[in-house]
Parts: sequence; C-alpha cells; structure tokens
Amino acid sequence: MATAATLVSVDDKLDQLRAEVAKLDQISENEKSGFISLVSRYLSGEAEQIEWSKIQTPTDEVVVPYDTLASPPEDLEETKKLLDKLVVLKLNGGLGTTMGCTGPKSVIEVRNGFTFLDLIVIQIESLNKKYGCSVPLLLMNSFNTHDDTQKIVEKYANSNIEIHTFNQSQYPRIDTEDFSLLPIKKSGKDGWYPPGHGDVFPSLNNSGKLDLLLAQGKEYVFVANSDNLGAIVDIKILNHLINNQNEYCMEVTPKTLADVKGGTLISYEGRVQLLEIAQVPDEHVNEFKSIEKFKIFNTNNLWVNLKAIKRLVEADALKMEIIPNPKEVDGVKVLQLETAAGAAIRFFDKAIGINVPRSRFLPVKATSDLLLVQSDLYTLVDGFVTRNPARANPANPSIELGPEFKKVANFLARFKSIPSIVDLDSLKVTITAKPGVKLEIPDGAVLENKDVRGPQDL
Repeated sequence: MATAATLVSVDDKLDQLRAEVAKLDQISENEKSGFISLVSRYLSGEAEQIEWSKIQTPTDEVVVPYDTLASPPEDLEETKKLLDKLVVLKLNGGLGTTMGCTGPKSVIEVRNGFTFLDLIVIQIESLNKKYGCSVPLLLMNSFNTHDDTQKIVEKYANSNIEIHTFNQSQYPRIDTEDFSLLPIKKSGKDGWYPPGHGDVFPSLNNSGKLDLLLAQGKEYVFVANSDNLGAIVDIKILNHLINNQNEYCMEVTPKTLADVKGGTLISYEGRVQLLEIAQVPDEHVNEFKSIEKFKIFNTNNLWVNLKAIKRLVEADALKMEIIPNPKEVDGVKVLQLETAAGAAIRFFDKAIGINVPRSRFLPVKATSDLLLVQSDLYTLVDGFVTRNPARANPANPSIELGPEFKKVANFLARFKSIPSIVDLDSLKVTITAKPGVKLEIPDGAVLENKDVRGPQDL
C-alpha cells in the first residue's frame, strides 16, 4: 500500500508542477519540458546505485596517457584543417560574488590588467593568426551573466574572432515544503536557477548555435570553465580525437591531496563513467578519497563531437545523474536539480579520458589562487599563463589566506606587491591584530613562521 501511496503523491506533485510551469511566461517551451523531465526523473528515484564491486580501474586504452598521443602534423596547412573543425566554448554562467566582485566571474582581472575573458580572446586570436584558421568562441551565459556579458563582448568587435553567446536554461526553484514553484510566489531572480553545466548540450541545440556550427563544418567543441587558465586549445588532443573518432574526451590529471573530492573516471559494465563523491556509498568514501586506488580526477576540460551531441539531444538520451542542490532563499528552503557535463561521458561512443599534465588545470577559485598566478611563479605570453621553469617542485605552493583576504579588493589592498614565491613551500596568512590596531609590515621584511602582533615582533 505504501508504494501505491507514493506513486499517487509523485503523480500529484508532477500534475501540480505541470500546471504551475504552464503559467510561467518567462521561459521557453523547451525550458519548461526540460524542467518537467528533470523533476520527473528525480521523483521516480531512477538514480542507478553504483555496485562497488563492479568498479574497475580504466586501462590506458580508456584513459590515454598524454605522452603517448601522436605528435600533430607539422605542416601548417594540415594544422589549419584540424583547427577549422574546432569551436571553443567557455562556461560563463558564474558570478564573481564569492570573490567579492559584481558581474560575471570571467571579468575579474587576473594579471597585467587582463581579465579571464581578455586572455581567452587573446589566446584564440593568436591561434587564428598563426594558422590562418577561424576558431570561433562561444560563451554559455546564465540569466545572471547574460546582460553584462553582451556589453563586455562589444570591446572585442575588432578582433579576428567570431564570438557567439547563448544562454543556458533558466529553471524555477522548488519550495520543498509544498513542492510548489518559487516564481509563482516571488518575483525577481531569486525564484530561478541555472541547472548546472550538464545543460550545455540541450542549450547549445535549443539556441540554434549547434546547427549553425554544423553548417559551418565544425566537428568538435572544446568545453571548459572560464576560470581555468590552463584550459587552452591543444592540437595534439584534437588530432587524436579526429583520427580515432572519439565522440567524447574528458581531460583528467593525477590527484593530489587537494583534489580528493574531485570526480574520477572508472570502467563500469564495459563503459567509461564519471564517479562523483556524491554517488559513493558512505562506507567507501575514504577509499574514494585515497590517491592509491583512484589516482585521477576530472578537470572539466571536455572535447565533444558536435554531431554526437545533436544525435543524443534529439533522442533525449542524455540522462545524466541528478545533483540535488538544497538552498535557502529568504528563509524558504528550496531545491534545485542540476546535472554535470562530465557525467554525459557514458552516453557517447568511443568515449575516452586523456591523462593530461597538471598545467592544463589552473583554476582561480579564490584570492589564494590569484596570488599564485599574479606572482613570479607564472609568466604571461600571448594570453597564455605559463609556469616558471625555475621552480623545481612540480607541485604549486600551498597558500592559505585568512577571511580578510577573501574579496579581491581587500586582497589587493593588503598586498602592496606580490612577493616572490618561486621557492615557496607554503604560506599561511591570518590577521590576529586586535580591532582598531593597524599592523604594517615594512618593505623588505623577511618573515618565517612568525606571529606578528606589533612592531616589536618585526
């Protein structure tokens, strides 16, 4: 009887949602049906449980070591042909709020006055100029970043690069108390959310951009987070995918202790699959975090065949694992359902991972990362951020800045200049000054494991 009651309540919830969704005139029919589909999958509890004993470590055929990839053609004309099949897509839906900035995160200044977006444009410009190719740039915005981004891209109007923007879906948040939709009760942006980057595939299709790119003869899209400075076009990877007809490739890199929560690739029932920490049974979480068994993690640099995206989206076959994300909006507990682009790997034919050097994963998530990339540990040439070969240690220093440095403006105000960190192992800065007391560290001071509470400690 309990099961019957549950079924009734699921159907009732869906009927209620359909009726409420029909009243939302802010979103398209595609968005409405995508949302209903996501919720019904969530309510049906169709999440497949991973059988731990079936998990296998992928072989080198499945996760290919970067060093074994064939060299790309040396001939410029051949390289141009390869690059003319490529599109670069940056995920540009995030705001810079966690770093104390307004607007899209991609407009935070990274180095020498250049923003993430400036660097991306400069990189593709230099590629197009060098090879005489026309690699376009696509930006997937969310409703949070769309208006600002439209204004920002105007400054690149004279560049030799075609820039397209499109929006990812806009879905209504669900009030968990009565399973009603928040926008019905509350106007404004707070009622809505962008449903994760797994939405890149249907949104690329719904926006009409996918058909446009296919008509231009494009074959592969390189998808990456806009804040990953290491995610640059790699001709060696593109060449490998085209020659081997791999429909999907996820760049993975060896785990360090900082990455233990990152998703990893596994072989499961004959297919390559992404395993995220949320899918791991409690009793196996420590095993998942160990660097011994699961040695690699997902960088979210993804290479995907455009025709394959078209085929799978039209067949409604991309049913990625649903990530429930509970939030609170003005005291109301809400639920937003999301998906991740990396989880789509199991639906594509001949999908592989490539185990890439760590240099292809340089995300800037906090001001401690900003300190790294603004320091002498990196140089900037043609928009490419390159690590200083003078550092012998392959790992970057560990940098921990206290809460007073969280916002970019505060970080910049507190560091007169960025110190040399080529030989640094670790740096931890916490401010222990009493309220109202100002501590200034004079130029040229050398501090090592020191607690500075006043001028007498310097």
